[in-house]
Amino acid sequence: MREYSVPPLVESPLETNTTDLLLEQAAKASNPALFSVRAADDTWQPITATDFLKDVRLLAKGFAASGIQPGDRVGIMARTRYEWTLVDFALWFAGAVSVPIYETSSPSQVAWILGDSGAVAVVVEAARHENVVRQAGVEEDLDAVRNVWQIDGSGLDELRTAGAAVSDAELEARRSKATLEDTATIIYTSGTTGRPKGCELTHGNFVNLSRNAALAVPEVCREGAQTIMFLPLAHVFARFISVLCVTAGATVAHTPDVKNLLPDLQSYKPSFLLVVPRVFEKVYNSSMLKAEDGGKGKIFHAGAKTAIEWSKAQEAGKIPLALKVKHAVFDRLLYGKIRTAMGGRVQYAISGGAPLGDRLGHFFHGIGVMVLEGYGLTETTAPISVSTPKLIKIGTVGAPLPGNAVKIADDGEILTRGVSVMKGYYKRPDLTAEAFDDGWFRTGDIGQLDSDGFLKITGRKKEIIVTASGKNVVPAVLEDSIRADAIISQCVVVGDQRPFISALVTLDEEALPGWLERHKLPAGTTVAEAAETAQLQIEIQALVDSANKTVSQAEAIKVFRVVPTDFTEASGHLTPSLKIKRAQVLRDYSAVVEDIYSGQKV
Repeated sequence: MREYSVPPLVESPLETNTTDLLLEQAAKASNPALFSVRAADDTWQPITATDFLKDVRLLAKGFAASGIQPGDRVGIMARTRYEWTLVDFALWFAGAVSVPIYETSSPSQVAWILGDSGAVAVVVEAARHENVVRQAGVEEDLDAVRNVWQIDGSGLDELRTAGAAVSDAELEARRSKATLEDTATIIYTSGTTGRPKGCELTHGNFVNLSRNAALAVPEVCREGAQTIMFLPLAHVFARFISVLCVTAGATVAHTPDVKNLLPDLQSYKPSFLLVVPRVFEKVYNSSMLKAEDGGKGKIFHAGAKTAIEWSKAQEAGKIPLALKVKHAVFDRLLYGKIRTAMGGRVQYAISGGAPLGDRLGHFFHGIGVMVLEGYGLTETTAPISVSTPKLIKIGTVGAPLPGNAVKIADDGEILTRGVSVMKGYYKRPDLTAEAFDDGWFRTGDIGQLDSDGFLKITGRKKEIIVTASGKNVVPAVLEDSIRADAIISQCVVVGDQRPFISALVTLDEEALPGWLERHKLPAGTTVAEAAETAQLQIEIQALVDSANKTVSQAEAIKVFRVVPTDFTEASGHLTPSLKIKRAQVLRDYSAVVEDIYSGQKV
């Protein structure tokens, strides 16, 4: 199939904007809890729709009193926390346009985003973020930025006080000014190549997409459902889910530090999660290593095999009795413990940001957590397509959401149009024109549509490697297979215009101590020393051999090198959404790459 579209389940009047989603929840007799925050005694305290609305209006009046005009751009630079969304909605009520900034951004990145967007103010989390903004002002002329308010300081209280003289009528005029066609936010792409581009997402993108998505997944995101947000709210994925939860009346808690995620999951007990595949890999691998270190590795591996078989059998429509019995046994021995570690109530997990893979999808489904894999970009307000409890094929990213359409171009590129697609790149009509083909947005990804309209992602167009012999290689197929092992952190396939394919591999430092113990190597062995051991070389070669079975001989990895330093966001090799910056890796490790190919005939 080359094209598949799904008509919208609901369409909104033109005069609607994102603030109406909150007003609808506050008008309900049930007055649902939209958020849950940690109290001083460590319990989770609900914040109802009416309480949230009251505070949103106070802050919005403060923004108005401080000179923020309708259409003004205002930055938000903070970790994932309740106040992030509070400020976001307050800016919308004031008629402003919010501009997210990752809290890990450097002064030069902040300078670019604030300068390019023409922001007139910034809300930051803490003094360290304000210092970065001040440094950014030294690097670039940011005279337009008149105010910097600090969440951890007195900034929000100052805004609440400042707005006392602003009338309800003035606020309502500001709130209702924007229509579906107006810009709600400018989100800058994380920039795996080149400078970030500002994606203009409209109120219509958020309103129509969230309303249709809520109707498409009523089992997941509904009043009474609970999720805990730990992905960065500056990323479009987490941001959209936050708006979706307001739309549906679901409750959102926040974990600013992923180190606290496990205890927070166990105390908050969410019913669904929002994750990226790397989180699933970590859950799987840590469970496996814990079992192996405790002498129960055989039980884990047998249980994992059973979970995958059970999931595949259920998908096929028939589970043999013997498999049902084995599955029930492992549910008591293994699966229940993993579910308990995630809080004990998680039924669904929405996965995005990168391909998850069949193995993990079937494993988690088999232990009782249905993974709904989705696909989208910043330019598409996150989801173009997503699996739903009723429409799911593990290994695909589902069918287009209602109101969206997907088409596969002649070269395999995925094109899309519909309620999710952005207005364009801010102040860049040239780039906007390049990105669209007769109304269809070019995603840059390669994929396939099956006969039922389910989309499968096979690679990234700009990441396709063309070897010296002209063979096209999609690196993700090989990388995902190798990276699935617990000892591996990252894998980058190399070989553009080279005689053969090779790979750079990094180790997972958290998994290394257990690996060393199991292989009877000294506990103090460094990553660099471990990389030289025969045991590790043999183990990685086995992973490479297994990955090579999924591709042709010409696409297979012939040589690999273990790089002693991991690829991280801090090292500059990952984006905040954990995507590899390939160009940066190749620049920084050019000497290693040259060494691989110098004089080698493979």
